[in-house]
Amino acid sequence: MNISATFINRPVATTLLTIALALAGAISFRLLPVSPLPRVDFPTIQVSASLPGADPETMATSVAAPLERQFGLIAGVTEMTSTSSRGSTSIVLQFDLDRNIDGAARDVQAAINAARGYLPPTLTSNPNYRKVNPAEAPILIIALTSDSVGTAQMYDAASTILQQKLSQVEGVGQVFVGGSSLPAVRIDLNPTALNKYGISLEEVRGVLSRTNINRPKGQLTNETRTWEIQTNDQLHNAEQYQPLIVTYRAGAAVRLPDVANVQDSVEDLRVAGLVDGRPAVMVVVYREPGANIIETVDRVRSLLPQLEAVMPGGVKLSVTLD
Repeated sequence: MNISATFINRPVATTLLTIALALAGAISFRLLPVSPLPRVDFPTIQVSASLPGADPETMATSVAAPLERQFGLIAGVTEMTSTSSRGSTSIVLQFDLDRNIDGAARDVQAAINAARGYLPPTLTSNPNYRKVNPAEAPILIIALTSDSVGTAQMYDAASTILQQKLSQVEGVGQVFVGGSSLPAVRIDLNPTALNKYGISLEEVRGVLSRTNINRPKGQLTNETRTWEIQTNDQLHNAEQYQPLIVTYRAGAAVRLPDVANVQDSVEDLRVAGLVDGRPAVMVVVYREPGANIIETVDRVRSLLPQLEAVMPGGVKLSVTLD
């Protein structure tokens, strides 16, 4: 059977079929994606840990090394890079392309839990991880500004409200808050005064540690009743530290203001953010590997009016980079 004869004997059908193929090709050509290279998202997880006051060598040996030993046991890890600086460590784990990012995240969390016993007991919080490609630029930067609220309070609100809510948005991989740090009470000890009273730094540290705790206080009972003892020993501002007694010398109490300058401040004095010359707190949003950038940004933007409504009065949210 001659295939060509079928088309020769039916010229009208052949013409219509040719036109249909040409139209389908023209339409499909306009729908083809244009890219110089195929887009590949490597399953990547970034682990961060902080130990305020520690030098880079201490961070590398005491924090990064135990974590790296546990991460090395995870299947599918193709590359592991760690960077240690003063007070912080960052470890980037890259997995095989066929490795599911959610499964890898579960393995990373299990490795962090296994390494917790080898980490310094003074580590303020457990290491945390984010599903993100560190080579990518942020998709959105949101600035918090206010004429009546300080940067410490704005940072506190951003880290407890914005960061949590934005991290739940579909397509968001990491939310980083910068430009300030959490509120804190800063105690600057006076070496001359300490030497005068014969007080060591460790003695002051021990007093602060023992008096700023929140533990169960127990119960008082008799034959018929039981009373719960409820009190909180935590100190939240500089004023509450003023009457604190460090020790006794010559029968007189030596209070904390006698040997130190106590003031309300922030955890890190060497962090600042500016927007148009005004102090600001920056919320940097990164996308999750494989997520659509435009759709993710639209979801975040639609949520901003609701988030601004629950922020402290006078705090304004503005998008500085999209």
